[in-house]
Amino acid sequence: MTDVADDYIYKTDEKEEGKTTVQENTDENDAVLTDVPVEEWVKNQQFKSTKDVDVPEKMSDRVIGQDRAVEVMKKAAAQKRHMMLIGEPGTGKSMLANSMVEHLPKGEMQDIVAYSNPEDENEPRVRVFPAGKGKAVVQQQKMIAAQSRSNKSSTYMYACAAIVILGLIGALFTGSYYVLFIAMFAVMIILIFARNPMMTRNDTSYVPKLLVGHDVGDMPPFVDATGTHSGALLGDVRHDPYQSGGLETPAHQRLEAGDIHRANKGVLYIDEINTLRIESQQSLLTAMQEHKMAITGQSERSSGALVKSEPVPCDFVLVCAGNLDAMKGMHPALRSRIRGYGYEIYMRSTMPDTDQHRNDVVRFVAQEVKKDKKIPHFDRFAVGEIIKEAQRRAGRKGKLTLRFRELGGLIRVAGDLAVARSAPYVTRDDVLAAMINARSLEQQIADRQIESTKSYQLFSTEGALVGQVNGLAALDPGTGMAEYSGIMLPIVAEVTSPHAEKGGKIIATGKLGEIAKEAVENISAVLKKYSAVDLSTVDVHLEYIGTYDGVEGDSASITMTAVILSALEGIPIRQDVAMTGSLNVRGKVLPVGAVTAKLEAAASAGIKLALVPADNGKDVMVRNKYYDTMDIYTVSTIRDVIEYAFVDCPKKQEYLDRFLPLNPDGKSTAVKLQRPPEYEYTEEDLKVEQELEEPEPEIVVEVMEEPEPVGPVPAPMAE
Repeated sequence: MTDVADDYIYKTDEKEEGKTTVQENTDENDAVLTDVPVEEWVKNQQFKSTKDVDVPEKMSDRVIGQDRAVEVMKKAAAQKRHMMLIGEPGTGKSMLANSMVEHLPKGEMQDIVAYSNPEDENEPRVRVFPAGKGKAVVQQQKMIAAQSRSNKSSTYMYACAAIVILGLIGALFTGSYYVLFIAMFAVMIILIFARNPMMTRNDTSYVPKLLVGHDVGDMPPFVDATGTHSGALLGDVRHDPYQSGGLETPAHQRLEAGDIHRANKGVLYIDEINTLRIESQQSLLTAMQEHKMAITGQSERSSGALVKSEPVPCDFVLVCAGNLDAMKGMHPALRSRIRGYGYEIYMRSTMPDTDQHRNDVVRFVAQEVKKDKKIPHFDRFAVGEIIKEAQRRAGRKGKLTLRFRELGGLIRVAGDLAVARSAPYVTRDDVLAAMINARSLEQQIADRQIESTKSYQLFSTEGALVGQVNGLAALDPGTGMAEYSGIMLPIVAEVTSPHAEKGGKIIATGKLGEIAKEAVENISAVLKKYSAVDLSTVDVHLEYIGTYDGVEGDSASITMTAVILSALEGIPIRQDVAMTGSLNVRGKVLPVGAVTAKLEAAASAGIKLALVPADNGKDVMVRNKYYDTMDIYTVSTIRDVIEYAFVDCPKKQEYLDRFLPLNPDGKSTAVKLQRPPEYEYTEEDLKVEQELEEPEPEIVVEVMEEPEPVGPVPAPMAE
């Protein structure tokens, strides 16, 4: 899909078209700390709180877990190559783009100035000056224009005064006030001409306009053009409602530089590149090729539509970003330009749970505290809870999540709780409380949905029923959230006489998606092969309870198989059992996603036993408290599901024998997951927390009294 996989970075240069260089992933070779509890690891670290952790000054050094992307960014900055960053939200795309200006070649910035064009006023001239010179030129021209206006005003005032004096003298000598009246009338005529806009316009019309200005020593600019319209991105010409009578504004004064011009010699960053209009992408492509673009009116109904300046420099490095769907809305030529003259990078969403990466998470907590400036520092055991949450949100054993934006929200909520109780440090209890207060919208919806379905008795967690089973599902967070939210998915089945002569249909209702419908076809192959009932003689009706928003995916395959067998043979299913897992046509259970969220939802609903695919056993990261109320088993075949889901009876044993060939050596392959060992905090650990909680001693400064003066006190000196 992209040129950059999770473990490799591909680079294509315009001079080496077709040649590809591969940079291997090196940090994957570090030892993964799967068997080292986080609390034990934190206890052996040198820091007592994040106050002791150094935060790098450079922004590129603060990007965590994207080491290969940072290295490629530095190469791209040194050679002024374009970049496209594709990945999930919150993985550091904008920070990586912002840090690129730190590594651009140190060149002199440019001031861009627009001048009036006497030959064609609708084609303003554009001139480039070194940084700071353009401002000086414009300021000098403004001073000259102001001096000219001042001189003209003085001339008019002297002329008016002279006419009035002559009128008075004439009136005294002639004895007639008509001479004074004529003089006053002449003064009025002069003042009217002096106030004529044409007169003042001549003084200001030739004053240039500073389009882009810099100071000497400025860093290369970083311009975020995300979500801008064409005028703000490419430049525009302001509409002039007064276009005649001397009231019009000169064309060069109405020019407005766009983000591509402000990013000259710097970085232009556009997030969600697919939301940019195709016309704007085409213009952006032209600017990338020519390194200059004229400013023209973007609206054909504006008076600026006829204005087109000389080409304005826009030599920028483009860094565009987006999710995986961003490439669908990109102009093919624009992406080709980036591929030929730059890099495409796929951002990682997880990183190995190594010693170095755990230290990176510690540094991330310190960075967030320093960035927020409103929350206290975290003690070491509070940081340990953040690391454990990073493990859980990764969804895979031996991994840490790189979606730090949502993790930063948890850090700030924990900090707010510490501030509310006036604590000098954030403790482990604050983080645990924040996990409840900082639940995502999807998790809150899932809680309400479970509560609603349980109150209306749409599913049961006690006893045994025929043709009813508790499945597990997850609310899809889309691309906006880092974690799934599990929900209960009750399914009921009923067997009826065939509606048609052929019969043998499995009719599933509940707004099933394409993959869910295909899953029904897959399980029918298993049922036809192993069921004692001829499916061609019956119709099976499946109903997903409460799925008003639809169902997608194949994670309910073993659930559907179990409930259909229960309905066909009348075998009761334990209602304190919930399950999730895909199933292939040979009866093997396949892995699914979001098992941790599903298991936590099952435990919260009162389920006593949960079944998950064996391949997902290493991905189970539920909190230890859920092991107290629920047993978790991993299953490899549909026989393992029947063994734990069905109530003991002769029919159950019959199907266990029928499905026995699926299991290796004819034995059960189900394995119970053991509760991970929980760290017990010692008195020494609590002592460290108490030492941090104690306020620092106040420093008392003794003020020495001034000695009394000996002798007469001198009088104060007058200022």
